[in-house]
Amino acid sequence: MARDDDIDNLTRIPLFAIFEGSALRKLALSSETRLFRSGDTLFRRGEESDGGYILAMGSVGLLPYDDARPPSHILRPWALIGETALVAPSRRPVTARAMEPTTALKIGRGMFHQILEQYPATAARTRDFFRDRLVNFTRQAMTGLSASE
Repeated sequence: MARDDDIDNLTRIPLFAIFEGSALRKLALSSETRLFRSGDTLFRRGEESDGGYILAMGSVGLLPYDDARPPSHILRPWALIGETALVAPSRRPVTARAMEPTTALKIGRGMFHQILEQYPATAARTRDFFRDRLVNFTRQAMTGLSASE
């Protein structure tokens, strides 16, 4: 897959659609392409996060339990897995497993932070993106609480 194609496809992901062109190019060039066979694990529930994955080809199942239950969600290209892990360390809430031969771009948290430091406009947009996500999450949670009373 050509990096120019990667850059175009990254804009399908809401977080990366707000990046400056040069920041997006650096992100694409800095990512590590990882190949997974069907059944391979990208990461396990409870592991310390170190960054995110962009699903470029194939599919990934998200498994919230450590048993034989089917995935709660199946992601297809172009999906970002571990959005919060790009910003801060956390424990993985689910196991991510390739459902078929899969290609993912690994973005380390350190590289993501470096890009934000080098591109202040992108950093400001990213801050606003996560702020808006948190505000919307809080509103939905409060609406859910009000409805259950």
